[in-house]
Amino acid sequence: FSLAILCNVLVCLATWLSLAARSVTDKIVAMFLPITAFVAAGFEHCVANMYFVPYGLLVRWFAPAGFWAEPAAQARLATEIPVGQYLVNLGVVTLGNWVGGALLVAGAYWWLYRRGARAGQAA
Repeated sequence: FSLAILCNVLVCLATWLSLAARSVTDKIVAMFLPITAFVAAGFEHCVANMYFVPYGLLVRWFAPAGFWAEPAAQARLATEIPVGQYLVNLGVVTLGNWVGGALLVAGAYWWLYRRGARAGQAA
């Protein structure tokens, strides 16, 4: 859950930074660091999990025999992921992504800009 929260904080940060950038180059550079950090840290994102978990299972099931020639010991030690566990993971990660993106990042921006609007009205 916490990995999903931190993941979407970085993904939303990349989005906000790219919206603040003026040129295409600025947008790419602004998105690069948060997205690289999210991938390197191994954070959980529901959309990424919807791709990588089934992809990993398909590779394990349908890869040719020569594919596993070198990592055969690791392939034998790999465990199956039950569909129920995958759905639980997807639900928890989706909830964590929502908390990280909608509550922490968007909520912080809303609070900051709402506070400034109220200060302007009072003056």
